[in-house]
Amino acid sequence: MATAELLRRIAAAAAEQTLPRFRRAGAVSNKQAAGFDPVTEADREAERAIREIIRAEFPDDGIVGEEHGVENPDARRVWVIDPIDGTRAFISGVPLWGTLVGLVEDGKAVAGLMSQPFIGELYYATGQGAFYEGPGGARPLATRATTSLAEASLFTTTPALFQGALRDRYDRLEAAVRLPRYGTDCYAFAMVAAGHADIAVEAGLQSYDIAGLVALIERAGGVVTTWQGGRPEGGGDIVAAATPALHRAVLDLVGD
Repeated sequence: MATAELLRRIAAAAAEQTLPRFRRAGAVSNKQAAGFDPVTEADREAERAIREIIRAEFPDDGIVGEEHGVENPDARRVWVIDPIDGTRAFISGVPLWGTLVGLVEDGKAVAGLMSQPFIGELYYATGQGAFYEGPGGARPLATRATTSLAEASLFTTTPALFQGALRDRYDRLEAAVRLPRYGTDCYAFAMVAAGHADIAVEAGLQSYDIAGLVALIERAGGVVTTWQGGRPEGGGDIVAAATPALHRAVLDLVGD
């Protein structure tokens, strides 16, 4: 099982690769022939460092990573890695990117982390609960008690992610909440788990964009699913909410 000590080691190994390259001039590659999907040396080297720890500790486990593909795909336990979630923020010098690592057993996330090493924050979940370590000290995580959309804050990276009918649904949701905020990537989901925000929504996520955050939110008392109410580990259109009642209100507004 993933322990707090192991998750700290993984976060530290990734930070050794990302921090020296953050706010430094470095090569940025584009993974798309049309459009812009940036990747940096920091992405690749951070994932390599994470994989080395997982292979040494759990050689029979599977690994899925954004930059280096799949190992042991049929394993019951699979580690899902996004070495830098928010690469656009990373290359822009904005410290709202994070390293995501999730442990999925039999299709369900049971542990995970979001590390933002420039700020010095680590959010993680194990079988013992969800926790924060960083400025201000260490503490358990707990979501807010918000149940009403009219009292809720809403985070998303950008409304431009939502196309066609999804955009209509998103606009209804934004109009119903008290405070929308943009540009947060994975940090939004950590803020829901930490009790600083109420709702985070995204569209078209991959498994590595969300698997590291699922246990964090659930162990803190929140709910995270697809917009249709299904399990989120495989990605897709995702909503996280601070309480079951608030989650239900979001799905009633945006779900099929």
